[in-house]
Amino acid sequence: MESNGDASAATTPIISSSSSPPPPLSPRVVLSPCAACKILRRRCAEKCVLAPYFPPTDPAKFTIAHRVFGASNIIKFLQELPESQRTDAVKSMVYEAEARIRDPVYGSAGAIYNLQRQVSELQAELAKAQVEMVNMQLQRSNLLELIYNNMEQVQKQEQDNMSFESNDLGFLEDNSNTNTSMLWCDPLWT
Repeated sequence: MESNGDASAATTPIISSSSSPPPPLSPRVVLSPCAACKILRRRCAEKCVLAPYFPPTDPAKFTIAHRVFGASNIIKFLQELPESQRTDAVKSMVYEAEARIRDPVYGSAGAIYNLQRQVSELQAELAKAQVEMVNMQLQRSNLLELIYNNMEQVQKQEQDNMSFESNDLGFLEDNSNTNTSMLWCDPLWT
């Protein structure tokens, strides 16, 4: 009989005289279904394989992958992979699907080919620019050498002109004559 009394006591609410709020109920979060389950019009299970990778805010992501690969193939593929690789796999599937929709024949291989061609063209252009830069540097060094040589010649000419002008009456000095008693104004005959 005590068990009946305990059961009835447990089911009857205890009203307390204090004005404290009622205890919180266990929090049950209502989430909207993932984008995959929304598009497939099915109930999103608590452990939905697709939910972490196709959030409800981005339904286009799943739509594109679903068009190319199909929902069952995506689910099988994700279940076969370890969880650490699933995020990258979903990104790759979405990229491949987008490329396949843009270019149904080549898909991402066409995009890769175009990028490789652009890289080759840019490398050729870079090599050409580097050759032009080396040529410009050589021209600059040649020009500087010419300017330097020309300046040396001008300085030599200026020195020659100055030594020529420093002589009295414009005559060249004869350094071999060491006789200082004879000047230019002295008569040559006596």
